[in-house]
Amino acid sequence: MSDQKNYVPPKVWTWDAKNGGEFASINRPISGPTHDKPLPVGKHPLQLYSLATPNGVKVTVMLEELLAAGHDAEYDAWLIKIGDGDQFGSGFVEVNPNSKIPALMDHGTGSRVFESGAILLYLAEKFGAFLPKDPAARVEAMNWLFWLQGSAPYLGGGFGHFYAYAPEKFEYPINRFAMEAKRQLDVLDRRLGAVRFLSGDDYTIADIATAPWYGRLVQGDAYNAGEFLDVGIYKNVIRWADEIMSRPAYQRGAMVNRTFGPDEGQLHERHDAADFATKTQDKVESTS
Repeated sequence: MSDQKNYVPPKVWTWDAKNGGEFASINRPISGPTHDKPLPVGKHPLQLYSLATPNGVKVTVMLEELLAAGHDAEYDAWLIKIGDGDQFGSGFVEVNPNSKIPALMDHGTGSRVFESGAILLYLAEKFGAFLPKDPAARVEAMNWLFWLQGSAPYLGGGFGHFYAYAPEKFEYPINRFAMEAKRQLDVLDRRLGAVRFLSGDDYTIADIATAPWYGRLVQGDAYNAGEFLDVGIYKNVIRWADEIMSRPAYQRGAMVNRTFGPDEGQLHERHDAADFATKTQDKVESTS
């Protein structure tokens, strides 16, 4: 790495994969597939290709919430190992030309859906659930869904990257994005001091989208940054996060496509509701 204080950008930037840090292998400055690899297809119309990052968890929680509410939303969830470059396979790129998880194929309608917020909205409208019918409440839910979609990159790609993952620590970007992360937490805390859920009285896709990001943050489970950001002061966000993340459907959704943490919390692939009882990683390893 160069001395950042003396760094002068070149006239034309060129890519050096060595400077990508811990996640260099999952980023590149061009799009399109790097290899031929068709996607597997299971028995259900809804086929999810994902990993249990916050954006992936949004969608598996939504699907589990739909099932818990009695909707016919059974799905197959296939693991996409982004560290191995699965997102650059030809099949995945056909579903999501942006090569990011999650990606959904609805074989019942022939629709591909990419971008986690778009997937949540698609499922909410398909099943008529977790999006208020009252126009004012619906608009408020959409306000907060799009707030999350615009804000989370500052938390993950900004604060999280420079605080936890960058190959070297630099004061300026950490301070810059810590300030923004705390501003965002304050926005949420003020809102949740006035309402139970982000749109008001209803639990919606706005909450489902936001909890895997900011809920994990205030519970001290993201980037090991709870003390650094003094998250304990955001009492309303903590109250909201505790309520949402204690929901059985949320807890199931957070397990799907998870490859880290305790083995009993990892369900690498999900093809049936019974998989939670029979195919978590601790059970798989005990029979292998």
